[in-house]
Amino acid sequence: MNTEPISATRERVRQALNGWFMLLVVFLLIVGGAATAVYSGIRVEEVRRQGRQGVLTVGTWEPMLLVYLGIGMTVLGGIFSGGFFTLQPNEARVLVLFGAYKGTVRTSGFHWANPFYSRGGGWTMVPKGDGKGVTLASGGGRKYKISLRLRNLNGDKLKVNDKRGNPIEIAAVVVWKIQDTAQAMFDVDDYENYVRIQSEAAVRHLANSYAYDHGEEAEITLRSNLDEVSAALRTELQARLAKAGVAVEEARLTHLAYAPEIASAMLRRQQAEAVIAARQKIVHGAVSMVEMALRELAEKQVVNLDDERKAAMVSNLMVVLCGESEVHPVVNAGTLYT
Repeated sequence: MNTEPISATRERVRQALNGWFMLLVVFLLIVGGAATAVYSGIRVEEVRRQGRQGVLTVGTWEPMLLVYLGIGMTVLGGIFSGGFFTLQPNEARVLVLFGAYKGTVRTSGFHWANPFYSRGGGWTMVPKGDGKGVTLASGGGRKYKISLRLRNLNGDKLKVNDKRGNPIEIAAVVVWKIQDTAQAMFDVDDYENYVRIQSEAAVRHLANSYAYDHGEEAEITLRSNLDEVSAALRTELQARLAKAGVAVEEARLTHLAYAPEIASAMLRRQQAEAVIAARQKIVHGAVSMVEMALRELAEKQVVNLDDERKAAMVSNLMVVLCGESEVHPVVNAGTLYT
């Protein structure tokens, strides 16, 4: 069994002839050929009217040759007229002659090339909607004019498992463009479909490689390290799409969430973690304020408090500072020990 890898096709940039110059040439061929044919026809008729019908002499052969020459020039001009094409900025034309790749024209403007270069289009087989059989469609063949502009691929939401096995929903947007037209045309069957499928595969692999959140120390997660994750996605996409001559300009996540079946449970966990974090901050602030109050009272000798009174004061301040509801003071008409 032959397992040799398919060699990659490399782009060769070519310069086409100026279209305006060739337009003048085609015009002269058609007009000159038609004028020559008409003039030669008139000459033949004149010779025949002079009583030489049916006699092949040198005088009649010369006009006949001019007639054939005029017809040939007109036909040649008509054939040459099929070689014109235009390119807008950031467009390219792949030149294919009888199945052989001849080069790529990248310069914008009005050009002329061999009229026998393939133009693409024609008929192609398209799968039916039910998946049973194929049908023929016109105008869906390979197109040899390629856009080099930036394109956006807004991926669909994918339901995959993260590194810890939690089901999540993830989607990404990819900004890409054609870098090598020969690879895009001849190394893959349909480069747009190739980009779409490989982008989906890369996003799935990315989701399986990282945890959604709450990673270990210094661990990269999908939720917390967006820049690092985007860089990893772009690197993997570039490695996958380089075979199709595609350059990835940017790749970023546009949607990231837990799957609906675990979203409510994860939301409660996040809420509990938020409450715990808030409580920790409140307690830390309350302890700092109590410590500051006791230190200020001792330094300014406002009142001398023994350990029991300090404990009561700390308890009251902690209740006031950490309580969620409004505190109502109670006036003690006696002493602290009654």
